[in-house]
Amino acid sequence: MATPSHTQDAPGGSGVSEAIHRRRWAILVVLMFSVLVVVLDNSILNVAMKTIALPEPTGLGATQSELEWAINSYTLVFAGLLFTSGLLGDRLGRKKVLLGGMAVFGIGSVLAAFSGSPAELIGFRALMGLGAAFVMPATLAILVNVFEREEQAKAIGIWVAAVGLAIAIGPITGGLLLEHFWWGSVFFINVPVVIVGLIAMVLLVPDSKDPRPGRLDPLGVVLSVIGLVLLVYGIIKGGQLADFTDAQVLATIGGGLAVLTVFVLHEKRIDHPSIDVGYFRKPAFSAAVAAIALVFFALMGVTFFMVFYIQSVRGYSALDSGLLILPLAIAQLLFAPRARLVVERFGARAVCTGGMLLVAAAMSGFLLLDVDSPIWILEVLFFAQGAGMAHIMPPVTTSIMQALPREKAGSGSALNNTFRQVGGALGVAVLGSVLSTAYREGIQDSLDAVPGLPDSVRHTAGESVEATLGLAERLGPKGHALIGPAQDSFVHAMHITALGSAGVALFGALVVLAFLPGKESGDQAPGGGQPRERAEAEANR
Repeated sequence: MATPSHTQDAPGGSGVSEAIHRRRWAILVVLMFSVLVVVLDNSILNVAMKTIALPEPTGLGATQSELEWAINSYTLVFAGLLFTSGLLGDRLGRKKVLLGGMAVFGIGSVLAAFSGSPAELIGFRALMGLGAAFVMPATLAILVNVFEREEQAKAIGIWVAAVGLAIAIGPITGGLLLEHFWWGSVFFINVPVVIVGLIAMVLLVPDSKDPRPGRLDPLGVVLSVIGLVLLVYGIIKGGQLADFTDAQVLATIGGGLAVLTVFVLHEKRIDHPSIDVGYFRKPAFSAAVAAIALVFFALMGVTFFMVFYIQSVRGYSALDSGLLILPLAIAQLLFAPRARLVVERFGARAVCTGGMLLVAAAMSGFLLLDVDSPIWILEVLFFAQGAGMAHIMPPVTTSIMQALPREKAGSGSALNNTFRQVGGALGVAVLGSVLSTAYREGIQDSLDAVPGLPDSVRHTAGESVEATLGLAERLGPKGHALIGPAQDSFVHAMHITALGSAGVALFGALVVLAFLPGKESGDQAPGGGQPRERAEAEANR
């Protein structure tokens, strides 16, 4: 067996010391908590938005634009630095990068909790995004270097389940905190988790890095950051304006794509690239990263409108909405760790295609929801959606991580997270724009019918169901006539958006059906390993 300092052997070798192998499951638990706190924070914040918008001392008196940037500042920094953080982990050591990322995230959480103004909150959220960008790729890269190849699919399945759990329990945790504490508690709750996590990491998690990192590629790093930041900013701006034809949006997205194109050309030309773009010539690898982007496009778009359906249309509280999303997490917890068994039996192509089709069916099922539909229908749809994702994320993540050698695990993890983040941002922006446009068209006549309403107020009230219901409340008895049309218009807009999500999921099914390896290609299937590599691993044992 290799010593702990030799954890970077090529995928063919064992590469994991006996001491690390014995504590691998304890290490996985620590990595899961690291992921949990980062993902949990974003889902908690969504619940706290209404409270933060209230005047001081209850909230910060944040405007709608300031609330959006409290979310977007985190997303922008997080997405822009994911790739760079993966490269630094490979070069400097993944444990060091993980510890640094967690410490920065914890400091940002404390500062955000005690923000004195919306501007401070936006800045401290950006600091949290900086820390999170170094945590996410490092956890997956360490996982790949701790587990033998034949156990990686199982471990990644559990890691994926932790992400699903965090998405679901965030609103529940946020609801409970806001019932008993001040708004800043949704950030301060991260601090004890970070402290425990840092102690556990120091004691349990081994370090690993690329033993032959080669020369630095500063130009490649700068190009990747600029390109990703411009692309994600353009996507966010397009969603805010609900207009992707706006000159500023087109210029920013076009600039981001142009810079990323230069980045790819630069990486192909130099002899010490940050990432070997040749991996994208492998259909299975490209299909896997595309599947991640597409499934998160559909998921985040649906999550965006479901919060408004549950709270604004159905009248459930923030805590109730968190509880209603639990079936999605339960399905992921049940199926994600076992997805590898289904892949072994039917092959990655069949399993991922089936998962995508199930997600598409769940999205289409939202057409069954109305203003007064039985709530159990929503629960069944959430469970189906979670089950579908549980059979997509582990196989495609494993496929990406096993396509690269262990010493490049940070780069592979960064690619995985970058495509997921960009896909999710696109989902919220594009499907959010579809929702907003369809809603405005549906509610316009009802707003026009309200006598004496200024054009500016009418325009603002047509932006969302929350804005319309807020106007109805301010108008008193005269505004009651707006409530029914607002709810009906939102449900209609939700149906259109759900069909868009289903269409994206169906396209994802076609991609994985065409390019992921089937059962007959067991030498390339995620989690399977190539026969020659397995033979070498056995010989090394």
